[in-house]
Amino acid sequence: MRFVTFEKSDQTIRSGVLLATDLIVDMYEATNGILPEKLIDFLEQSEQNMQPASQLLLLTAEDRGVYPLHDVTLLAPLPAPKSFRDFYAFEQHVKSARENRGLQMIPEWYQLPVFYFSNHLAIKGPEENIPLPHDCNWLDYELEVACVIGKQGRNISAAEADKYIFGYCILNDWSARDLQRKEMKVGLGPAKGKDFATSIGPWIITKDEMENCRSGKGFDVSMKAKVNGVLLSEGNMKDIFYSFAEMIERASAGVTLYPGEIIGSGTVGTGCILELGTEVHRWLQPGDVIELEIDKLGVLKNTIVND
Repeated sequence: MRFVTFEKSDQTIRSGVLLATDLIVDMYEATNGILPEKLIDFLEQSEQNMQPASQLLLLTAEDRGVYPLHDVTLLAPLPAPKSFRDFYAFEQHVKSARENRGLQMIPEWYQLPVFYFSNHLAIKGPEENIPLPHDCNWLDYELEVACVIGKQGRNISAAEADKYIFGYCILNDWSARDLQRKEMKVGLGPAKGKDFATSIGPWIITKDEMENCRSGKGFDVSMKAKVNGVLLSEGNMKDIFYSFAEMIERASAGVTLYPGEIIGSGTVGTGCILELGTEVHRWLQPGDVIELEIDKLGVLKNTIVND
């Protein structure tokens, strides 16, 4: 199933299910209030709610609460997650990005998956404009996958972690590289280089829909990024070094994870300008259109604008 959040023509914001026939089901309206209006509330009881939600797939255009996709505006599927941790899980990206800065690979990276917290209140959705941060001249995209937590847990083992995943979506971890470089010289961060925007969407696909693509520690799904229609980045999630299960084990060690938290994979190999080098493409500027595409997860498109 593909879960979305959308705005109707009357400016009502609801969550629901995307049907294969380009229809959207308002899960609150279609179930007469049995299911909640917002996906964040749905996730609080995701296992219980999935049964009535699965019945929504049987609806047609004539049924109550069903709308043509072109009559609504898709928003970030989870507009205000409870938290956002972003990991650093693709070896090629780590190596290449460090080499481009004249740095050796760090042995500690192979010892445990690491993450930072970003701004969970600066989430952007598909087709949403991304303002260029103040004093930023080196704006970059990052091609990532995110998983959404659907069940509360603490000290979760990697072997059990899949039970706590609700689904997956595309994630673009926008990065102000010049701001990031300065602050990380102090030994803390990234913070200001990352906190202005993170895009997710266009939908969250439930984990069962990904099982037939499982390969290695990830999934055999192509990951691509285009800037102004030109293909720049191309990778595959199956190349991930740390699985989402291992990330969840690390994140939940001594900490409770709650439904509605987001965990990012980090950038796939070749998945940003920092790694590719500015000889391949300049830093992003207002007017640039960035499209991230991942098999099964759709296309996440945003445009850079002046703030």
